[in-house]
Amino acid sequence: MSLSEDLAERLLSEIIDGTYPPDAALPPEAELAEQASVSRLTVREAVKQLRAQNVVRVVRGRGTYVNAPDRWTALEPVIRAASRSSHTSLSERLIEARRLIENGATELAALRRGETDLAELREHLATMREAADEADTEKFVQADIDFHATVMRATGNLFVPLLFEPFGPLLAEGRRETSAVPQIRANAIAHHETVLAALESGNPDKAREAMNAHMNQTANDYRTHVLKSPEST
Repeated sequence: MSLSEDLAERLLSEIIDGTYPPDAALPPEAELAEQASVSRLTVREAVKQLRAQNVVRVVRGRGTYVNAPDRWTALEPVIRAASRSSHTSLSERLIEARRLIENGATELAALRRGETDLAELREHLATMREAADEADTEKFVQADIDFHATVMRATGNLFVPLLFEPFGPLLAEGRRETSAVPQIRANAIAHHETVLAALESGNPDKAREAMNAHMNQTANDYRTHVLKSPEST
């Protein structure tokens, strides 16, 4: 990592941590250079990298100001910022994002899936059932993630799996929380069975409906079993 990349990363971390909140001004170039023991050219390059992601904006004659995360244009910083927000807000927004992507992906997968894809999906579903019987949350979570990853690949579109790659850690964390609840595991298995059946049928409308129903179940289970649990109050 170059000096400018290292400084850009440090500034981004400070922005996400709230040291420099939205609309706050970053310290002057000379001050940043002195704090980081780098040249002013390095500071300019670091700020340029943050500007390219719309994390900051430069106002001529006034300085460099922080933009709100909803104006950022790079996914990785946005996810990092979102992870600092309230846990409830993050989980619900993640489900919303999953619905937007996965419903369409499952519809496309119904048209393009091959027998190898279906075989993998059956294997992942079988592992989910085994993990539920064993009350093995980690095993269940991994099989669940693998099932959805296979659906993404079954679209035959190289870009679709990449849409979810940055969400990986957040998805795993959220699933560990929900999959620890036996009723949620049972609901998830039932909906994965419906999704698999729809993909086997090759009917794109049924596949989309099945995944949408699964997203509804995920949201409802989160509100019912997690938000209202004694541990969350």
